[in-house]
Amino acid sequence: MFIAPVFFILSCSFSGCGEKKGEDIQALEKIPLSYASGFSISRGNDFYEVEVTQAWTGADKVFRYLVLDENAAKPEGKYDAIIQLPVDKVILTSTTHIPHLDMLDATEKLIGFPSLDLISSEKTWAQIDAGKVEDLGAGPSANTEMVIDLEPDLIMISTMGDNLKYLDLLAQAKIPAVINGEYVEQHPLGRAEWIKFTGVLLGSYEEAKIAFEQVEKDYLNAEKLSETIIDSLRPTVLSGVLYQDIWYAPGSESWGAKILQNAGGMYIFSDQKGTGSVQLNYEFVLENALEADFWIGSADFPDLETMGNAEPRYKAFVAFKSGNVFSYTQKRGRTGGLEYFELGYMRPDLILKDMIKILHPDLLPTYELYFYQQLHERN
Repeated sequence: MFIAPVFFILSCSFSGCGEKKGEDIQALEKIPLSYASGFSISRGNDFYEVEVTQAWTGADKVFRYLVLDENAAKPEGKYDAIIQLPVDKVILTSTTHIPHLDMLDATEKLIGFPSLDLISSEKTWAQIDAGKVEDLGAGPSANTEMVIDLEPDLIMISTMGDNLKYLDLLAQAKIPAVINGEYVEQHPLGRAEWIKFTGVLLGSYEEAKIAFEQVEKDYLNAEKLSETIIDSLRPTVLSGVLYQDIWYAPGSESWGAKILQNAGGMYIFSDQKGTGSVQLNYEFVLENALEADFWIGSADFPDLETMGNAEPRYKAFVAFKSGNVFSYTQKRGRTGGLEYFELGYMRPDLILKDMIKILHPDLLPTYELYFYQQLHERN
């Protein structure tokens, strides 16, 4: 599997009514986005309006958020959350949002997070060590009570669209909550562009724009390296693992599969449509991927021996026999969290370079793998 972000099973909405009665609603200037399709940003005279149209897969509700400049009055309109700048206290609920704070020099704003052990960021751990970040645990009821007690300026959540029963409770507590739907995006740079969403909420849009444009530049420059590779020189790639006799692999329209394609790989399951994981039987995988050149995305096994012992059927594949198996486990946080799952959404350029280095090492002769590592026999 290419990626599995951490989700928090909490969501809320906060409604506010306009206070500029008798005045015309200000004209809004829509700020264009290059890749992300799940949200939009519009700028008023002293506020931003943000709409999230893809809060989760299949969402049919549009969430509207108002971000007011410091000392700005509320314009007319009803919103799901109203954020008043400056924002000093933030609660996040997915590790994929942690890099946003780091890249915007806003790490110190984090005051709460569920399951701190999942975090890899050293900047965030410095805050944790200083006792400035509360561990919200794993129980949804306890989380809600702790969130209310911490009185954040905003809480950013990820949700799969269920377990929204705490919405009214947090709304009554007047805690602005915003839903980040980055994981629904399937363009590699689309997920990274959600840093602009966070930037608006924190009053740091320009900084977010600069951070994203650097990632975009690095990604596109890397992509150009593999554009000239002819199909006959594209190595075949297997991905996924068995779980209870079902092989889970990225669908061909998924975020991870697109990065693999951009890296000059020939994905074995390119005919398996879908933006998430597809479920395949072992016999089908064996028939189609037995002789695949590489196996990329093989869960978090530390070495080939452990992998083969866990599932002897893996040993049949040529990629396993030749040692061309790569996992996203090179970098872990101090408590074991995989940095790939935290930073990967924000840094698809690093994932792409890793893929290019694996598949076409001559294109990046001096580059060293960042997220991925090759599995070897146990020493």
